[in-house]
Amino acid sequence: MPPGNGSSTACKQDSEDYQTIKLLDGGFASQLSCHVRNQIDGDVLWSARFLSTDPEAVIRTHLDFLIAGSNIIETNTYQASIGGFKEHLNLTEEESYALIKEAVYLAKSALERFKKEYIPVADYAKFNNDRPLIVGSVGPYGASLHDASEYSGSYAKTTPVQTMRDWHRPRIAALVEAGVDMLALETIPCKAEAEMLVQLIKEFPSVKAWLAFSCGQDGKSTAYGENFQQTAKKCYEMNPQQLVAVGANCLAPRLVESLFTGINKGRENRPIPLIVYPNSGESYNVEQGWIDREKCEPVETYIHKWLDLGVKYIGGCCRTYAADVTRIGNEVRKWQFMQQERQINGVN
Repeated sequence: MPPGNGSSTACKQDSEDYQTIKLLDGGFASQLSCHVRNQIDGDVLWSARFLSTDPEAVIRTHLDFLIAGSNIIETNTYQASIGGFKEHLNLTEEESYALIKEAVYLAKSALERFKKEYIPVADYAKFNNDRPLIVGSVGPYGASLHDASEYSGSYAKTTPVQTMRDWHRPRIAALVEAGVDMLALETIPCKAEAEMLVQLIKEFPSVKAWLAFSCGQDGKSTAYGENFQQTAKKCYEMNPQQLVAVGANCLAPRLVESLFTGINKGRENRPIPLIVYPNSGESYNVEQGWIDREKCEPVETYIHKWLDLGVKYIGGCCRTYAADVTRIGNEVRKWQFMQQERQINGVN
């Protein structure tokens, strides 16, 4: 069962649950670029096109993250949609729905290959009882517009919530039908879409999810300018039965601490589990691609502080690779060892 209702305090992980940190994967498109020659960034379907054109590369990318130590791998569906596949792959509605499901099957294939190639047969039972989770990536409506508006939320001004709901529902249904362990509602830039998604997943009561926002450069707000902590807390309270964590993704590592500090003040007995998987610190521009390379930051240098703040799920997003996941995992294990030493020595 994924961690979701732990007993950590607002500022320190509880000694009883410091071992429950889950290590996510990294930037799928970034790692996929190691396996394909065709351009990924700038494609209207982004990495989702390769579900159709190079499924073996998709499997190998998942496998890279599993080898790197990920406890969780996300499906290659961030920018996948029924309408997008119909328009840009010339598929029917039924074929588009099936291709989203295929993304889950490819992740399962990678997991099975990892088991056969890297897990001793004697450890199969242990592995099966605590295998890495497959999480269905559910990117924002804005990603389908191919204008980087998932980083601004500008579409919230003109797009009815019902339009967004109708767009999201079949892709979520396909992921759930194909057997994902959880959903990742991610890079959501605005309150309206986040609240809609938190309500929408109630139609799929058997599935858990996390909610990760796209955030502004002030370290206080969503990408659309709403107060991050108020928005995140409201969304969590709308559906605590299904949400295992709330947080942020695809933001510069330097912004995370100010976003999260104090979010669980007054909730010490029932803290909101937090999730973060930042990018490299660079920014994406539709015309130029990834820019601000001089702002790259080593994500692993922030890990201990984030875990102290109550983060339970941690990984990387755009421009982070399998090697980065390994480094993050190493820092998580160091932090866990320190917590164990503190517990043994009776240090609060």
